[in-house]
Amino acid sequence: MPFELRHMQPGDAEWLVEQHRQLYMRDEGFDESFAPLVADILADFEQSHDPECERAFIACSDDQRLGSVFCVRLDEKTAKLRLFLLVPEARGQGAGRMMLDAWMRFARQAGYDRAQLWTHESHKAACALYQAMGWRITRSEPVHSFGVSLVEQTWEIDL
Repeated sequence: MPFELRHMQPGDAEWLVEQHRQLYMRDEGFDESFAPLVADILADFEQSHDPECERAFIACSDDQRLGSVFCVRLDEKTAKLRLFLLVPEARGQGAGRMMLDAWMRFARQAGYDRAQLWTHESHKAACALYQAMGWRITRSEPVHSFGVSLVEQTWEIDL
């Protein structure tokens, strides 16, 4: 399946909120408090992102949305990876690696020296990809969020 990355378009935010709600509820047991967090992240991005150093990547194949990854500024030298999502039917075909490669290239070109992301230990495939691409865990702690017990992780990489 050939993949391409594009910028945000009308309807993408709503699709992303719903995909996050459905997939995290089904796969992780998250409650309804998760979707509003995703909606807030997207609204903030749409209202105030700086296109010189922040970008949304939407993965598509034949005009069908498959996932996303966002680059936002944490501080002047640090990019933050957000909303990395790939629908199940697109997993295992190289789309995640392509998305993360594009994200890292953009972050470097935007002038960031390092990057950070927040995830959960239960996201085994994503964590394996981060590790394979040189990211390292800098924090790991048990929490109770979105109605479930999780192990939150912060990962970082020097760009």
